[in-house]
Amino acid sequence: MRRTNILIIMADEHNRAMLGCAGNKLVKTPNLDGLAARGTRFTNAYTNNPICVPSRAAFQTGNYTHRVRYWDNSIAYDGRIEGWGHQLQAAGYRVESIGKLHYRREEDPLGFDRKHIPMYIKEGVGSVTAAIRDPLPDLDPEAEDKPGFAAKACVGESSYTQYDRRVCELSCDWLAERGANGVDRPWALFASFLSPHYPLTVPQEFFGMYAADDMPYPKLDPNAGYKRHPWVDVLARRQPHANCLTPEKSRIAYAAYLGLCSFVDAQIGRVLAALDAAGMTENTRILYASDHGENAGARGLWGKSVLYEESTGIPLIMAGPDIAVGAACRTPVSLVDMRPTIVAAAGLDPRDQPADLPGRSLFDIVAAPADPDRIAFSEYHASASPSGGFMLRKGRYKFNYYVGYRPELFDLVDDPEETNDLAQDPAFATVCRDYEALLRTIVDPEAADRQAKDDQNAVVELHGGRAKVLRDKLGAASFTPVPGAVAKSF
Repeated sequence: MRRTNILIIMADEHNRAMLGCAGNKLVKTPNLDGLAARGTRFTNAYTNNPICVPSRAAFQTGNYTHRVRYWDNSIAYDGRIEGWGHQLQAAGYRVESIGKLHYRREEDPLGFDRKHIPMYIKEGVGSVTAAIRDPLPDLDPEAEDKPGFAAKACVGESSYTQYDRRVCELSCDWLAERGANGVDRPWALFASFLSPHYPLTVPQEFFGMYAADDMPYPKLDPNAGYKRHPWVDVLARRQPHANCLTPEKSRIAYAAYLGLCSFVDAQIGRVLAALDAAGMTENTRILYASDHGENAGARGLWGKSVLYEESTGIPLIMAGPDIAVGAACRTPVSLVDMRPTIVAAAGLDPRDQPADLPGRSLFDIVAAPADPDRIAFSEYHASASPSGGFMLRKGRYKFNYYVGYRPELFDLVDDPEETNDLAQDPAFATVCRDYEALLRTIVDPEAADRQAKDDQNAVVELHGGRAKVLRDKLGAASFTPVPGAVAKSF
């Protein structure tokens, strides 16, 4: 495959269903819809870990969390394991980033020649409270009275939307400069946005696109009788993002989330227009993805961190030379497939990398017949989870395994909304056994759970122990602040 320029665009917390091209009748995403129309959309794409830092480590390294041990938002990618950026640098590419990385810190060898307004985990340490899981801390008795981020949805500008505007501006300028001055060597640009990640503070232009009265009520609402899985309920009570939500406020939050989807779509549209204006569209392959999804009120949950489709499903689109136009690929794929894809787009042999990498080039996947039995795997070992959670998608079934808790099984053909857990039905006992056996060919869940907790306990001790870490948490922001130098310019 001939080498081209590579433009990788990533959003944060974009639910796979929140795209017009995915059949959503409410959301307005004309630019991503247009990208899908001139490229290929992957309808069954997944994150390998439904939280920011571990998912981005999987994206960079092309490997699963339990193998690389970047477990949570306090243990971030640091360059000790080679990623796609290092491979492209070795091949002579100019490799730069603009925006959110959520890697460890500036001094690390991260595989970029230059990083523009990068966001790292806070002070190279991140959220150490996420590492307190062995055991989980006691519940805050006052937590239920504190509004979560969803109840705070409103019109306005946040530091996140301002940061995204700056990411867009710098990306457009970067592309214009390449176009004006000519390209001395091929380039790869990673343009990484924060939206539609909370806070759900939405500029008026985009909030005004959606009326709360037109939004759906929460799916599988615990207030209407739905019973959450015990593992999920433990997590939900320690991540009270949905606190103080009335049905009316839930619909406002949903409208705000769609507003942020439209906001980031508009920024992406400007970047794509700048690529075109620079005369480089015909020689650039474009990849769009999110690091994970967003529950958006389903099961009474906001945020991510669980194994259901809203949280683990991600949008994934690619367009450009040698990519089918207007195609939809049904084969399950995930973020670990991005490394071999980016390497292939650079004209390199995607097999020329560590042999144990589980991913495969998306170019090869698209060229082959649809393979619904291909495995998509995800796992979670981070904030508020009592034990490791593991997801296996293969064929029509999706199997969720929780260490120390009962599993879940869903038939995604007959039940795409995951409303009916089949794992307790004796008729599906053999399916559950087969899927657990298949899961264990990828990971030993109990061993991975123990390794994660041992590594996290070491992090907690390094930062002064449980009592100090929990004390330091008081008053801290619930999301990573934008870079200081950038924040001061707002």
